[in-house]
Amino acid sequence: MKIDPNSPDLSAQIAKAIRDAIMSGKLLVDERLPSEAELSEKFNVSRPTVREALKRLGAQSLIRTQRGATGGTFVNRIKFEDAYGQQITTSTLLLSMNDVSFAVACEARYALERACAPLAAARRTADHLATMRAEAHRQAQPGLTDEAFCASDVAFHRALVDAADNPVISYQLAGAVEAMQPLMNMITFSARSREKIIGFHTQIADALEAHDAKTVDTTLAALAAYTNELAQNVINARAAARQAN
Repeated sequence: MKIDPNSPDLSAQIAKAIRDAIMSGKLLVDERLPSEAELSEKFNVSRPTVREALKRLGAQSLIRTQRGATGGTFVNRIKFEDAYGQQITTSTLLLSMNDVSFAVACEARYALERACAPLAAARRTADHLATMRAEAHRQAQPGLTDEAFCASDVAFHRALVDAADNPVISYQLAGAVEAMQPLMNMITFSARSREKIIGFHTQIADALEAHDAKTVDTTLAALAAYTNELAQNVINARAAARQAN
């Protein structure tokens, strides 16, 4: 683990060196890291610099600190759930800071979710179905704000993804559902029919309950087409308004 002593951000370099050692398997899960003093001597930096590097790693859930006689800093066993936030943040940044069209984002998001259909239809539990039914019911409530409807929409699709009962898939789709879905909702919320969305959601829940993967897939395809159609209408209307002005 080496760093450039002339770098303006030594703590970031130290954090990267330790992270790389964890990722490569040189530091194993539950292995105890050297003390702050030992790391300070190893990297030839001050202890506050080492402490800042460890804080960075702790914020990423890569290490944990234990107190007591057998305490210290240890390599953490990361849970997929712990990494959801970083995946969502990264996906959101990529979508907002790059030239990604609505059609491309929509295609990716629904292609990924449709891939869950066979597993979700086979493995869904009563809890998954109950969540989806509850969200569909919530969406039908009079007076529900657009923000609350969008949040319920995300929760519905999150339950569908989780019904596949595969943590790797759930992690990969965290960004697709919880970053792309709000983006699509933001663009289309003013044009879409809530009744139509609830209809799609009800069909999906019914098909999952019947273990009917084909209907789940075709309904998601129809929902994707409807979403794209709405977005194109909104985009065309905005372009026409700009030309009129």
